[in-house]
Amino acid sequence: MSENKKKLNIFRLIDRIEGDKVIWIIVLMLIMISIVTISSSTPLLALMNKSTRGAIINEQVLVSVAGLAIILFFYHFVKKIGVIRFVSKLGFLLSFILLAMLAIRINTPIVRALRVNNAVRALSIFGFQLHVFEFTKVLMIMYLAWAVQAYKEGKMRLADRMVGWGMNFMKKDIYRLILYIFLPMVTVCLLTLLGGVSSTLFVALVMTITILIGGIKFKYIMGLAAVGAGLFIGCIGIYKISGGSVFGRIGTAVERISLAREDPEEELVRLVREGKKNTQEFKMAEARVKQPISAKVAVSEGGIIGKGPGGSTQRYVVPIMFEDYMFSFIVEEYGIIGALIIIMLYGSLLARGVILVRNASNAFTKTAIAGLVVMISGQALMHMFINVDLGPLTGQTLPMISHGKASFLAFSMAFGIILAVSRMVKKNMDKEVEGATPLISSGDSVQDSMNDLDQLEKM
Repeated sequence: MSENKKKLNIFRLIDRIEGDKVIWIIVLMLIMISIVTISSSTPLLALMNKSTRGAIINEQVLVSVAGLAIILFFYHFVKKIGVIRFVSKLGFLLSFILLAMLAIRINTPIVRALRVNNAVRALSIFGFQLHVFEFTKVLMIMYLAWAVQAYKEGKMRLADRMVGWGMNFMKKDIYRLILYIFLPMVTVCLLTLLGGVSSTLFVALVMTITILIGGIKFKYIMGLAAVGAGLFIGCIGIYKISGGSVFGRIGTAVERISLAREDPEEELVRLVREGKKNTQEFKMAEARVKQPISAKVAVSEGGIIGKGPGGSTQRYVVPIMFEDYMFSFIVEEYGIIGALIIIMLYGSLLARGVILVRNASNAFTKTAIAGLVVMISGQALMHMFINVDLGPLTGQTLPMISHGKASFLAFSMAFGIILAVSRMVKKNMDKEVEGATPLISSGDSVQDSMNDLDQLEKM
């Protein structure tokens, strides 16, 4: 009897969850998969950090607990959409400050810019390493959700003040659109370009999709795309004129694209034929091709059920298997079955996002949910494509699974916002279900329906 009561209590607890239960399941499964895969994929990380895999597992568990705490904070304490909307308007300001500190290479006892993978893209704040690009994506999506609603409702205080200062051109919608939406987007992209081309393109794409779903006219977005293309060409010119000292990641992007288009083994064969096998040039060429080749080997050897937990061999070859090539590792150890589970989780997130957007009651809610869901599922899709050799390496991790404390916490914040908003949207969904007309009226009996069918057949 007591066991039945416990089961009933558990079901009651689950039933009391007000947010989207499917998204809750997705989050918890991603976290569990992250702990399992990181515990198995990090032997090289343990060697590089002079640590143990046990310590890395414990660290990941602590990060997971911190991520869950962030999710629960948003879910439990943020009960009014106005609170999220109020904080969201600071998103661009926070993004600009963080990116500007990277651009000037800030170096103080409290905050220092850090070089990660040959580019300045992280900040050390009181010893905690913050990957700026990961948080910028979330902050800018929330800011754009606020800006889209402010534009649609005409509540733009700064633009109104500028009109009062004699700038009458700010009365026109296009200039307000530029000030509140397009200028922040371009500014963030230019600052992000200093640290990575792929990150810039991904951020630009996610922001564009966000405002498109938010209802900004397509002709304006096409104009923004033309301006963005022109600015990017200008940045390439600055890169060449400066000899690669400014926007240096453009050269890295060109190298990766050329490597993806060519057979990576050709250069190694050529160097061997020329008797340069033991030279520095050969070692550098080997390092460039080792990771993508090993990732493909991992995918090809996975089969249907994989090698099993701990059976990966390529984790000893690819130094960043636990980050940029996590999907390849999952395929190697868990096969096509494991890959399908991962695809289903992110696909289900996208499907639930569509349902939430459809039932959202205002432009802010709709734009915020759409942007965050597209960011998470889109990054996952890009990561998978690259791991199966359908594009050049971009450095985009597998959300909530790949190793990385700052990235995990940033995506936890995104999921926390989605779940908090889903609880508010669910009330509208429940009302819609309650107001729906039943397929069979409770006043009609089955026998009456059968009699009606008999009469119809006799006619």
